[in-house]
Amino acid sequence: MKFILMMGMKTDPESMSKGIMTWPKEDIQAHIQFMMGLNRKLKEDGELVSAEGLAWPSEAKIVRAAADGTPITDGVFPESKEFLIGYWTIDVENAERAYQIAARASSAPGPGGAALNMPIEVRQIMSGPPEEFA
Repeated sequence: MKFILMMGMKTDPESMSKGIMTWPKEDIQAHIQFMMGLNRKLKEDGELVSAEGLAWPSEAKIVRAAADGTPITDGVFPESKEFLIGYWTIDVENAERAYQIAARASSAPGPGGAALNMPIEVRQIMSGPPEEFA
């Protein structure tokens, strides 16, 4: 079963533009090492499909098609309460294993080494639409 684990971050003016880059250097390094270790373990266990960090919301655009199909861009939306900062795609035996991995990712260290206990949204990736709609 494939799942996407989405890591969110609460917004405030500081995190909108710099995120963890406001932390002390040692804390940034500890956080990155934790994430790299988690990814390495998932890869060794054959559970990691992909993992990506995303650019800051200040670089995001919302795109819609105009009547003629050309792109219309809009953004940035600082009034958002949370934003997606990264994700993992995993392939595991069941939802419980996905929850275990999400809990591990949630406990990544933050400033001073304290666990961040970040919210990680877990969603199953569907293989396609129900047969009656295909």
